[in-house]
Amino acid sequence: MTPEQFVDVALWFPESVETEPFAPGTPVYKVAGKMFALLSDDGRGPARVSLKCEPGLALDLRAQYPGVLPGYHLDKRHWNTVVLDGGVPDDEVVEMVWHSYRQVVKGLRRADRDRLLAVLGDDMPDLPPPTEAGGSS
Repeated sequence: MTPEQFVDVALWFPESVETEPFAPGTPVYKVAGKMFALLSDDGRGPARVSLKCEPGLALDLRAQYPGVLPGYHLDKRHWNTVVLDGGVPDDEVVEMVWHSYRQVVKGLRRADRDRLLAVLGDDMPDLPPPTEAGGSS
C-alpha cells in the first residue's frame, strides 16, 4: 500500500480528519479529536503507519507479520506500527485501519460513539486502486 492509498483509506471513515499536530509532513488522522492513525513517510525507507489495536490482537499481528511492530513512540500495548513495504497485504492494512478507527470510536462519549458506529455500520473501505507511477520511484 502506498502512502497515498493509505490516506484515501483513512479519510474514508465518517468524520475523519487529517491534522499535523506533531510536525509538518507527519499527518495524523483523527475522529472526534482522537487519533486513530499516524503516517510517517520521511523518504528514508518505506512509509509506516501507527494504528490503535486491542492488546491481544496487537500481539497476534506482530507474530504473524514481520512488518507489524510495537507502536513507535506510542503505548506499545495498544498501538502497532505497520511498515508499508508490501509485507502486510493491503486488505489486511485496510482491516487494521478499520479496527483502529472502531477502537477509538468505542472510547468516545456515548452520543458520539452511537452516531459514528451507526453511520459506519459493518462497512469497510474498498482497497484504493494503485496510483500510477510518476517520474520517480
